[in-house]
Amino acid sequence: MMSSTTPAFPERIELSGEGLVLRDWTEADLDSMPGLFDHPDIAYWTPIVSPFDDDAARVRLGRARQLRAEGTTILLAITVDGGAPLGEVMLRRAPEGTEIGYAIGPAHRGRGLAARAVRVMSAYAFEQLGTEQLILELEAENGASVSVATKAGFRLLDVPLITGEEKGRPYSLQTWGLPRS
Repeated sequence: MMSSTTPAFPERIELSGEGLVLRDWTEADLDSMPGLFDHPDIAYWTPIVSPFDDDAARVRLGRARQLRAEGTTILLAITVDGGAPLGEVMLRRAPEGTEIGYAIGPAHRGRGLAARAVRVMSAYAFEQLGTEQLILELEAENGASVSVATKAGFRLLDVPLITGEEKGRPYSLQTWGLPRS
């Protein structure tokens, strides 16, 4: 939960930069969410529910609004113009630090969307929220995410791996950091 010194998240957020518009998810996005998130890569590498269908989309939209209201997490649609969503970027306040996450729909990969969205969200966290350091938690075997981390300016931190199990498979997460400059 938020402390009294933690800035509240605004009710609505739209961030622009790097040729992107990061905006709130809306009911109009529900039909496109399964096409973005119902994919084996997303099922494997992320905690996003799988299979991801229309019901999962409605649950995710409601959860995004609940987490924002609680002051813990922002989930924004990644777009190029404020229109059709191409993926999602997340900012989560957690005990271990302010974490960023992302998922790009399979049809939209290879365009640098994730790295650009991470840089835009990072700027927001540093400039508007006063965050001192951001983290990414990812598996070393996830080459695409390692590439995003590097392109977004993050560096691998010398901290213990985070291990656990998700969706019936073990994972081991590295922590990457980006300090406020």
